[in-house]
Amino acid sequence: MALIGQYNSLEVLKHASFGVFLDGGEHGEILLPKRYVEQPLEDGDTIEVFVYLDSEDRPIATTTKPKVQVGQFAFLQVKDTNRFGAFLDWGLEKDLMVPFAEQKAPMEQGKRYLVHVYLDAIDNRPTASSKIDKFLKEENRNQFSKNQAVNLIVANSTDLGRKAIINHSHWGLIHNSDFDGNLGFGDRIKGFIKQVRRDDKIDLCLTSAAETRDKNAEAILDLLARENGFVALHDKSDPALIKRLLSMSKGAFKKSIGSLYKQGKISLENNGIKLK
Repeated sequence: MALIGQYNSLEVLKHASFGVFLDGGEHGEILLPKRYVEQPLEDGDTIEVFVYLDSEDRPIATTTKPKVQVGQFAFLQVKDTNRFGAFLDWGLEKDLMVPFAEQKAPMEQGKRYLVHVYLDAIDNRPTASSKIDKFLKEENRNQFSKNQAVNLIVANSTDLGRKAIINHSHWGLIHNSDFDGNLGFGDRIKGFIKQVRRDDKIDLCLTSAAETRDKNAEAILDLLARENGFVALHDKSDPALIKRLLSMSKGAFKKSIGSLYKQGKISLENNGIKLK
């Protein structure tokens, strides 16, 4: 059965002068208008299409790629408002409605908002809501593991950093120390699970553990090269001094010098580290 508000691989049933009809299962025949038929199709072929509802609430197919699909979050711009709600540009011919009851605050034309797209229970129509917290899960954080690669949408800011939506399902936090300040609201980026804390909060980072180790090791070697092969830093050094000289925590510094020592690139002296 074709899923409304999502991508589907559907079989071509027959041709008409105005398009082709696809097998929508329980939804019956679904029209793919002629303007979206971008390649020759034969009966029995399958084609990847996005299915939504037209102005008469009939399922219709398109090969145009929308900005978001059912079950996902996105920052979208308001094209219009009327007595029924706000209408968002989601990249398709027919706009996406946000009913007044699903607006966290009254939406204004021309502004962009973070919304979640769901199927309305009454008419099965793709609909948006800016009341995003109710669509984000509190449970099942154990599905994430340390260093796991994830997709993020930057969504909010706090004194601690940027809040981001993880894989369209959970909140996470990128701490101020883990990004350079160039994260804009609505940015879609790749990230990594830094840790799932005991309080069930999820910390995120933008580089993998391996990339971070390599970056830290390179910073230490660069500092040693600038200082003629010796730096008075060691595992007893003041964390603030390490942070000032190398822009890393004391824990990260200790891990990096341990790795560099095992690789034979540095030696550990009583009062510092020496480049070999």
